[in-house]
Amino acid sequence: QTDEVFLEAQIQNITTSPMFMEKVSLEPSMMYNVAELNTVDRAGERESTFGSRTYLQPMDTRQYLYCLKPKQEFAEKAGVIKGVTVIGKLDIVWKTNLGERGRLQTSQLQRMAPGYGDVRLSLETIPDTVNLEEPFDITCKITNCSERTMDLVLEMCNTNSIHWCGVSGRQLGKLHPSSSLHLALTLLSSVQGLQSVSGLRLTDTFLKRTYEYDDIAQVCVISSEVKQN
Repeated sequence: QTDEVFLEAQIQNITTSPMFMEKVSLEPSMMYNVAELNTVDRAGERESTFGSRTYLQPMDTRQYLYCLKPKQEFAEKAGVIKGVTVIGKLDIVWKTNLGERGRLQTSQLQRMAPGYGDVRLSLETIPDTVNLEEPFDITCKITNCSERTMDLVLEMCNTNSIHWCGVSGRQLGKLHPSSSLHLALTLLSSVQGLQSVSGLRLTDTFLKRTYEYDDIAQVCVISSEVKQN
């Protein structure tokens, strides 16, 4: 649903003696920033998820997790980041129990390019919990991932539980390649429980092609009386 890439790396000690893991880091490619997700916040200090011990016993395995986010100048260009497959390389440094140092640097790691299609719809904001039969607002972002200009029309189709508020068939106008627009939409639910937001349709009048978006997000619908109590 986003341009974030999560990388999980499993590192195993296949020697017969313990090794001291000095460094395991991900060097991102030029289009990404990286955040290491291998620490937790305890008493205001960052602590390794592996604890204070940095030794890896024989045949033991550790899982390292990283989150890559496109740099701002590339995130705004949907067509550019869509085709990027190179995300970076891992740099691993260790020491044996005799003090011998080893290092392994991988080649550039690849990812599968996401298939956004011509038009990408992503959810920007939505409340976690809403009241039954009371309107609530969501914000969507529509991005033209194709190489041609589109002229879009928005249609809103009600489901058994989700009802859209507003005029269907609204003209959104021309959207140039790699450009985006934000839509503020209002809807309400007539059924309690976890409901799926569905029923958006975008039609490109130039090619007479319709793009359907269902299960965009989920929202928890409760009775207003329950909330007040």
